[in-house]
Amino acid sequence: MSQNIPLRNLDTNAGSSRFMDKIHTRSFKGYFRRLRVLGGVFLFTLYFGTVWLQWGDRQAVFWDLSGKQFHVFGSTFWPQDLVLLSAILIICAFGLFFLTVLAGRVWCGYTCPQSVWMWIFMWAEKITEGDRNQRIKLDRAPFGVTKFFKRAQKHTLWFFISLATAVTFVGYFTPIRELVSDLATLEIGGQALFWVFFFTAATYLNAGWLREKVCLHMCPYGRFQSSMLDKDSLVITYDAARGETRGPRKRGADYKSEGLGDCIDCQMCVQVCPTGIDIRDGLQMECIGCAACIDACDSIMDKMGYDLGLIRYTSERELEGGRLRILRPKLLGYAALLLAMVATFSWAVVSRPMLTLDVEKDRGLFRYNSEGHIENSYVLKILNKSQQSQYYEIGVTGLDGLQFKSTETVMVGAGERVERAVAVAVSPKSLSKEASTINFHLRPMDGSASALVESSQFTGVVR
Repeated sequence: MSQNIPLRNLDTNAGSSRFMDKIHTRSFKGYFRRLRVLGGVFLFTLYFGTVWLQWGDRQAVFWDLSGKQFHVFGSTFWPQDLVLLSAILIICAFGLFFLTVLAGRVWCGYTCPQSVWMWIFMWAEKITEGDRNQRIKLDRAPFGVTKFFKRAQKHTLWFFISLATAVTFVGYFTPIRELVSDLATLEIGGQALFWVFFFTAATYLNAGWLREKVCLHMCPYGRFQSSMLDKDSLVITYDAARGETRGPRKRGADYKSEGLGDCIDCQMCVQVCPTGIDIRDGLQMECIGCAACIDACDSIMDKMGYDLGLIRYTSERELEGGRLRILRPKLLGYAALLLAMVATFSWAVVSRPMLTLDVEKDRGLFRYNSEGHIENSYVLKILNKSQQSQYYEIGVTGLDGLQFKSTETVMVGAGERVERAVAVAVSPKSLSKEASTINFHLRPMDGSASALVESSQFTGVVR
């Protein structure tokens, strides 16, 4: 067998038509459902709560696109820190690889925003239209007052959940308190209104109507997971050796003598699956690893008096009678690389310079001033990334007899960028070549840090 676990291909006509049907999931309880609910509560609290936190006189987490500043609690990031954002994306990618090697699509089942919001919309559908059988009956019923009322309730809930999601998301880019106030008084600006409408519609469509189709047809993750899984990856698996042959029976019946396995073919594992698959057919691309089938099957096994775990998280190796190996070279390699990247990123964030200096030379080569000295013009761009205003002393070195024709101190506010035009002059006799390197020095006047040095060119005529 290949080292990679094969996924069953469902691109047949029958499979495709089955996935076009609407999926009505059944309510269930269990350990993994409680785990998913707790995780969802944490993620919702983080998403909807963080945007309202204050840090001094500003929003704690605020992506100020117009000001080109990204505030994350006490830190302010600028476009010059874009490499850090790239590092975060790389770390997240490797974190996803690590989780996939460890336990398949556990990210999809528990923390993916599409899955989390899909479960919330399914909950709204259940409390307004009833459980699975009631929803199926409602779908088949002719349109009437009762059907209209229940559908109106559901879509109203969907709309307000989508609106809250959109307003919160836009609130990370526009001050949330002003946004909510403007929205309530109908004084919201056109740009903010467009994005609120856009993300409301996107949430409503993805979580309410498309649901599992986003996972099946739009998300590429399920299609490349087979290249990452191995025989030791923990995946949701049906124990066919124990469950087959399937068949109904009464509780307490001697089913072994009839040649039956533990599976009573109740279809509960299929009815609770949000993507509508039958896990008993093997590991499939459409499985998002939510473990709903495990909870449903365990509840049936408990009622029948059988051992739990007919459907469970296990590895292909263990299912074949081997030993479960969690720690293995491939997983340890991903873990070591991930820890190294996180450590490097943390060091880069902590040690990143709070002051930047860019020197831009004037397009003109040089000119002679009234004293007969050669003069070059520059623009100093000073960025103070710290949270306090600071006075800086400007100096220049590199040539004998340099004269600095500018104010030698500058004040830069917290998180501000200041441009200062300066002129540097020198006697022609001091030049030994047409282009010489000079160094601009920028030093905090309170002595809190060493001087920042940036080089540039000084041009002139050699005599």
